[in-house]
Amino acid sequence: MSLVRVHNLAVSLDGFATGADQSLEAPFGHAGMRLMEWFKETATFRANMGGDPGEPTPDDAFAGRWRHGIGVEIMGAGKFGPPGWHDDPGWRGWWGEDTPFHTPVIVLTHRPRPPLTAGDTTFHFLAAPPAVALEAARELAGGLDVRIGGGPTVVNEFLAADLIDLLHVVVVPVVLGRGTSPWAGLDGLEERFASESVSTPSGVTHVTFTRRARDS
Repeated sequence: MSLVRVHNLAVSLDGFATGADQSLEAPFGHAGMRLMEWFKETATFRANMGGDPGEPTPDDAFAGRWRHGIGVEIMGAGKFGPPGWHDDPGWRGWWGEDTPFHTPVIVLTHRPRPPLTAGDTTFHFLAAPPAVALEAARELAGGLDVRIGGGPTVVNEFLAADLIDLLHVVVVPVVLGRGTSPWAGLDGLEERFASESVSTPSGVTHVTFTRRARDS
């Protein structure tokens, strides 16, 4: 069966994966780009933005894995748009027509709407718990893996449902003080996974959690 993967989940030293007060002008809330400065320097990011990827950095060994073998992404409503986007019929996602996904995307929302195609990506809007959303995603994935793209609340829900096979966390040396954590209610989570960590010259630490074999 295809795997369920999380990649490039950047988390502050105090455990927040996004800041507070998200808005159209501040997609990551008060955190700004502090959690993603490491990613902006990678060839992966530059290529996604349509530029010259240049020379890969040590962080690229991790950042570039987010696309390989992925057939569909699941994301939360907050990753698709700022508060209030449901009331704007013209909203087409933060990316406009130049989406970075190149696969179908399922957007989890309490206010579903008909599918929307932007560029080569079709967004499907679904109100469903994690297991049901994953079943729908696998139908779209063509046998490839499913990426849980965030935000942190969606990652938390899939971890709580024990549906994640691989979790890549990037610990960034910043303190946000407030925001949204992916870890709430997940005491003992590490016991389900084998883990390894690598620090890079950018100052971040990549921690990869691989799900241990489940009991039959």
